[in-house]
Parts: sequence; C-alpha cells; structure tokens
Amino acid sequence: MANTPQSKKRARQAERRYAVNKARRSRIRTYLRKVEEAIAAGDHAVAQEALKAAQPELMRGVTKGVLHKNTVARKMSRLSSRVKALKA
Repeated sequence: MANTPQSKKRARQAERRYAVNKARRSRIRTYLRKVEEAIAAGDHAVAQEALKAAQPELMRGVTKGVLHKNTVARKMSRLSSRVKALKA
C-alpha cells in the first residue's frame, strides 16, 4: 500500500487514468464492432460509413496512448480491405 503523500497521489491518479483509458478502449471496441456487424451483414454503404466513424476514434486512441500506432494501422488496413471487398 502507498505510504508517502506522493505515492498516495500517484495511486489516485493511476486509478483515474485507468478508468479513462478503460472507457476509451470500450468506445473504440464499440466502433469496431459496428464495422464488423456491417461487414457481416454485407452492406457496403453502412460498412463504409461505420469505418469512417471508427477511423478518428482509433487515431484518438493512438494519440492518447491507449493503443499502439502500428496496431491501429493494421486494424484500419484489414478493415478497409474487407469493406472494399464488399463492393466487388
């Protein structure tokens, strides 16, 4: 357990950051799920819109340090290629 005032404060801050990051990660997963559901339904237009909505949310996750840049790049690449395949 934290003993010094500084370590107590750091513990409080860590709890707050954990809650914020958890909420952000959950929000990102929701956007990704919407894209996945649109792809599964086979609706290109809806999938395209869902992907457009998910992209800034994913990039925000990178800037806030919740996700790694390459992870988001990989996810975006794979999702966009799957959405593009729906059109054909």
